[in-house]
Amino acid sequence: MSQGDAGYPDFQDHLAQLDARGLLRRIDRPIDKDTELHPLVRWQFQGGLVESERSAFLFTRVTGAGGQAYAMPVAVGALAATPEIYAVGMGVAVEEIGARWLHAMKNPVPPVGVNSPPCQQVVIRGDALTGPGGGLDALPVPISTPGYDAAPYLVATLVITRDPDTGVRNMGTYRAALKAPDRLGVRMATRVGGAGGYLHWRKYRARGEPMPCAIAVGAPPVVAYSGPQKLPVGQDEMAVAGGIAGAPIRVAKAVTVDLEVPADAEIVIEGLIDSEMLEPEGPFGESHGHVALEDFNMSMQVTAITRKRSPVLASIVSQVTPSESSVLKKVAYEPLFLAHLRDEMKIPGVVSVNMHEPLTNLRPVIFVRFTAGTAREEVWRGLEAASTLQAQCGKIVVAVSEDIDPANADAIFWSLAYRMNPVNDVRIVPGRSSGHGPKGAAAEMESGILVDATRKGPMTPLALPAREYMENARAIWEELELPALSPQSPWHGYAMGEWTDAWEAFARNAVAGRWSENGAATWLRRRSGIEPETPVSKVR
Repeated sequence: MSQGDAGYPDFQDHLAQLDARGLLRRIDRPIDKDTELHPLVRWQFQGGLVESERSAFLFTRVTGAGGQAYAMPVAVGALAATPEIYAVGMGVAVEEIGARWLHAMKNPVPPVGVNSPPCQQVVIRGDALTGPGGGLDALPVPISTPGYDAAPYLVATLVITRDPDTGVRNMGTYRAALKAPDRLGVRMATRVGGAGGYLHWRKYRARGEPMPCAIAVGAPPVVAYSGPQKLPVGQDEMAVAGGIAGAPIRVAKAVTVDLEVPADAEIVIEGLIDSEMLEPEGPFGESHGHVALEDFNMSMQVTAITRKRSPVLASIVSQVTPSESSVLKKVAYEPLFLAHLRDEMKIPGVVSVNMHEPLTNLRPVIFVRFTAGTAREEVWRGLEAASTLQAQCGKIVVAVSEDIDPANADAIFWSLAYRMNPVNDVRIVPGRSSGHGPKGAAAEMESGILVDATRKGPMTPLALPAREYMENARAIWEELELPALSPQSPWHGYAMGEWTDAWEAFARNAVAGRWSENGAATWLRRRSGIEPETPVSKVR
């Protein structure tokens, strides 16, 4: 299929675009899906590479622990190894991702039904699901966390369910463990702010009926991105995906369950989820960075597997952040929070909302940047709004001034050390949900922390050489072919309000070799009757 048929790229079109842009690494040597595949991709997140050096991977010779060879390639990192890859999937520049999401949510485009969809070119059902290599065991599903996970897991999923009362569809990205050639263990979050599919399951349980379910793997990126996004309950993700694409998403009726599925997905797994009996699922390395142990979760009896004739299985790197999973959330969540603070809450002075990614998985720790001089009451309004927008986000929210880079932990600690007085600038917020995290690490209800670490008034300049001198020195550094630099802000000095024209003139005289003129000027300003270290600004 080409992009022109649907008006948006399918997953393989997307891979071709990544390849054309140099964002795809093709691995043609044998790679074991159970022990090697995810660890290999994981190194680009854990190996000290800068974000721009990450890429998507396409494995063309996938093998398994039993020595079997799979004809189906596996792609990892192709949805969001970097914001640039995500932007390619959205069809926009990185800086336009947030605006596209907001536009799509306000201007959804309903899907359109098609017959003979690509995702049903091959249909496996009935006894064929349990025949040799006919069911789930025929798919090259990787083990995400070798050494800890209990099974191969489908992770780049769109799990589709429907509210039995309203008929409204939900699509969420939930993990699914291979249990048998025709059975999956599906985990849908039950916490506050968790899975819409779980809310549907509760209604089916009340009815005493199994819940129809379809799991799309390798959906077109504009559709796949809707799964991790937290949309309002009752909003159809498929229509929002159409808003992103600017065209209706093609859907088709599933073969064995009464649901619509993305017509251009690589693979669709159909089945019924038991609404009475739950099955132990796990352990599995979770996105909060800890291994989730066994829980009783949903058991899905597979009724059909449909796919393209030559599909690619999509997987994502999750677990400890940074990861593909965290990028998927970060590029969409941050503009959503910013729009809430600016447009809904009308809080002046907000520059950006930044969710801390390494290890903390975005949601617990949020930084809100404000322009200098923002009223303190507005800073507190911003802190409170960021901590309450979503139940699982904002356990720790820190306000900083716009000169602080939230990605630089050293700059954050600097701001906390010199711009925050705990007595006045820290508030403890009780009664928060425990949110997304390892079980047993916190009580069911916990608390939050709001911190105002903004500048409260003028401060003296940062004591680094001014920008022009650092830039000149860097040019010399590169001329000398010294080791490559990776500057972190702040890397040059700058004024923060407490700096006069007279002191600026002193500094200019010093670098021009006219320091004696400064000495002559200070000689004329000598005083008696004062103590050493008395600030000149305090003496009239």
